[in-house]
Amino acid sequence: MPPLHEIRARYDDRTITVYQAYGPAVAEPALRAGRFVPPFSFGRMTWIKPSFLWLMHRSNWAAKPGQERVLAVRITREGWEEALSRAVLTTADPAEVDRAAVHVQWDPERSVRGAALNHYSIQVGIGRGLIRTFAQDWVVDLADLTGPARKAAALVRAGHGARAQRLLPPERPYPLPVELARRLRP
Repeated sequence: MPPLHEIRARYDDRTITVYQAYGPAVAEPALRAGRFVPPFSFGRMTWIKPSFLWLMHRSNWAAKPGQERVLAVRITREGWEEALSRAVLTTADPAEVDRAAVHVQWDPERSVRGAALNHYSIQVGIGRGLIRTFAQDWVVDLADLTGPARKAAALVRAGHGARAQRLLPPERPYPLPVELARRLRP
């Protein structure tokens, strides 16, 4: 059984992939530009999730209005860890949360069929003060995963969860520095 609170992600030596879902009006210009551009909002918090299945739960497999396009957002590990070093758990003192540049919350991880699992997945809210840094400095590239997400969803609906699982991006425990892991523990 995985640890209760552990970041599981797709990553390499330099980058980590996080996922976001947007409507076509935001996703298409971003994909064409290879980075976030208007109408992406640089004036509000944006939530990034290293768990593909958690985003599938949140976006109803890219069927929720305004979340029909699934983006894989590769960001630098340096940027990821910078964000986490500035994070405050959403369960902290409300005044501290209000002042935080980055919010972190842990939500139950999801199975391919959407059931809550008995371990947690991290969600990271990048605040307004860091949005441009995220979009302009940390993002390495964007990829559209809408097609594979919809194909996996169809397999799940048809009762072929194991086949759907094979279409998902591989995720493994992310090696956080000990001090950072301690800081993010609820």
